[in-house]
Amino acid sequence: MKNSMEHILEAVRNGELSVQDAMEKLKPQEELGYATLDLQREARTGFPEVIYGEGKTSEQILGIFSKLMEHHDKVLATRVSFEKATFVLEKLRSKYPDQTFYYHESARTFHWIHTKFQEKWKQGYIAVVCAGTSDLAIAEEAAITAELMGNKVERIYDIGVAGIHRLLNKACLIENANVVIVVAGMEGALASVVGGLVSKPVIAVPTSVGYGASLNGIAALLAMLSSCASGVSVVNIDNGFGAGYFAATLTNTIEAAVEKAFTGKGEIR
Repeated sequence: MKNSMEHILEAVRNGELSVQDAMEKLKPQEELGYATLDLQREARTGFPEVIYGEGKTSEQILGIFSKLMEHHDKVLATRVSFEKATFVLEKLRSKYPDQTFYYHESARTFHWIHTKFQEKWKQGYIAVVCAGTSDLAIAEEAAITAELMGNKVERIYDIGVAGIHRLLNKACLIENANVVIVVAGMEGALASVVGGLVSKPVIAVPTSVGYGASLNGIAALLAMLSSCASGVSVVNIDNGFGAGYFAATLTNTIEAAVEKAFTGKGEIR
């Protein structure tokens, strides 16, 4: 982490950072007037505060994004419209010409990774499974979030239960994942079917895709909450970000447990 306490204190000891600058980096929050940024969230949870772009102006997103860049190696904003992303991208490219920024229009995610940051990928992968092409935006929000948190992602799309053979053809790939995210609208049956096929944790994401009786995702939400398959947890309607984040916390736990179980010689204690 860019601003881990150990890293900052070592920089002070080595004369690379002044005490005043170290105090600035170690402060718990930043007041912007329209926002109070949690600068220590990465130290507590493993990932920096994420910007929820819906309801914020372009200028507010820019201000928050820029400030978070000063304290972290990664910044993610979700639910950012194309118009807002265009404004923010132009300003950030002008200010940081040596950095690269990414906007995924379908997922409505806008993110940055410092050019000098070296990702340490976790072992294995997270499978993101979606029922139909109409669910892709939410599936991509989940996949991008999981990737930014250090996970490789296998995207397995358009395998809804109306053509069950498509799912069965991918069953081995899904089973071998550390965690499975299932994104589905309509009646939301895919989560129960996947949950009954695999031995891994399944995170179900109901989407607002479907005809009138789907009630903008409520039908899928209730179906997933009522799933008869064991090991299925459910996030809110269209909450791809929440699913990707939760999946990453599970892989963090797996990685930490594996590291703890082995000695420096690679032998299990």
